[in-house]
Amino acid sequence: MFCYQCEQSAKGTGCTAIGQCGKDPETAALQDILVWSAQRISLYANHLHKLNKRDKELDIFVVEALFTTVTNVNFDPARLKSLIEKADTLRKKARDLYETACKETGTTPVNIKDTGTFDPLAALLNPTKSSLPVGIETRRAAFGDDIAGLRELVMYGLKGMAAYADHALVLGREDDAVYAFIHEALDTLTNVDLTADELTALALKTGEVNIRVMELLDDANTGTYGHPEPTRALVTVKKGRAILVSGHDLKDLETLLKQTEGKDINIYTHGEMLPALAYPELKKYPHLVGNYGGAWQDQQKEFENFPGAVLMTTNCIQKPRSSYAGRIFTTGLVAWPGVMHVPNDDFTPVIDAALAADGFTEDEPERYITIGFARNAVLQVADKVIDAVKAGAIKHFFLVGGCDGAKPGRNYYTDFAKMVPEDCVILTLACGKFRFNKLPFGDIGGIPRLLDVGQCNDAYSAVKIALALADAFGTDINGLPLSLILSWYEQKAVVILLSLLHLGVKDIRLGPSLPAFISPNVLKVLVSAFNIKPVGTAEGDLKDILPNARIQSVSV
Repeated sequence: MFCYQCEQSAKGTGCTAIGQCGKDPETAALQDILVWSAQRISLYANHLHKLNKRDKELDIFVVEALFTTVTNVNFDPARLKSLIEKADTLRKKARDLYETACKETGTTPVNIKDTGTFDPLAALLNPTKSSLPVGIETRRAAFGDDIAGLRELVMYGLKGMAAYADHALVLGREDDAVYAFIHEALDTLTNVDLTADELTALALKTGEVNIRVMELLDDANTGTYGHPEPTRALVTVKKGRAILVSGHDLKDLETLLKQTEGKDINIYTHGEMLPALAYPELKKYPHLVGNYGGAWQDQQKEFENFPGAVLMTTNCIQKPRSSYAGRIFTTGLVAWPGVMHVPNDDFTPVIDAALAADGFTEDEPERYITIGFARNAVLQVADKVIDAVKAGAIKHFFLVGGCDGAKPGRNYYTDFAKMVPEDCVILTLACGKFRFNKLPFGDIGGIPRLLDVGQCNDAYSAVKIALALADAFGTDINGLPLSLILSWYEQKAVVILLSLLHLGVKDIRLGPSLPAFISPNVLKVLVSAFNIKPVGTAEGDLKDILPNARIQSVSV
């Protein structure tokens, strides 16, 4: 196998024996075949859209197939094989639909070579050997590291976009133009003659379209559950039986809350589900009691110590330990071999497992953190924030957050947050915040110094806050007293970065290490155009951003 799509790629170059995420060579090969198969569907779907025709099954399948191959989603070879078989059926359906559409519109069909010599179904007999023609190493050999890396940058951006599009779709929000772009981009990537400039432009276009996807997702979440509001979230446990919900999917959480009403089971969020505690239509359930644990990379220890059932929604699953393998469940696109997969409209097995478990035997002393500072909450007090900036009470804003991981070096973000001067505000989002979100940062004139914007899914909120502040000060984002200190782990973070680059945001500090798929030559281009910087030391980077500031001690 060879995979370098996530930040934890082995030795900073790529995983070749087994993925740092836990996927084995067979799973990696099947994911490569699935992406290739989805791309073949898009060859036809792209031209269907150009004829103002679409097929919802094709659109949704391609989005789900791409999301399935995002890091830490689906590790189950059996399910991957069934998706590849379905993809082959849908490719033929797409071909027939395109031929029919051409006849109906009097259009001369484009000569589409959708398979060539590669047979995805035959490859299932020996995936690790047969998938080589559609793997990354083949593209690196054919195009060289620079072009291959740019191609992967676009593909990983599309995977991240597909994840966000799927989150929005679950709540009934979609846009034909988004599907059309995904098909077009996948079709474009089959062109072997694409130049570096063309690929860079396609990557930035991916970032642009993703802003629309994030807008759809924001509308889906807030339109369904209300705007997040500042909320004291319990981070200790209560006596009683319990279910822990991890991942990102708010609808799954809502469904579980409805199905557990009156059953004397406490529901806890975990990881990226923490922001759910700030949505009015979710927090109204009294048995949604608080948050347990931290980020996804600590789940093995945390799930082992959790005396109840665990439900994994969307991505972020790790290999379950035997100690809790019988009480962890997956739903949606998430899968792990041997773990029970439940439909997301019937969580009876999860509930039964919680009722059979011991639960927590006593209450812990209550401890709370404040969350819920999404765009609506912040913009409602924008005048107060602006006045504080003009008065000099707030000197600078730092957006410190992003995807977290287990690879060494991420203590940088904790140290950075601790060192931020007392006259500065920290915005944070995604699971990177768990490095420091329980620290006592205090406030500036009643404005909390730590503002938790939400999930990685809520990056749109951070963008809207920045744009609103820029408008208020008569400048652009780059003219604000704002610095972005971002961690990345997987493909959702890649597409967020592309969206920021599309908006022209410069001077982003990215870490803890740069993408292995970005070659030195491509990095030079990004540095030249956007001044992207790898993180250094927390103290050194802070002094570079605020040369005259009094940096705090890390003992905060």
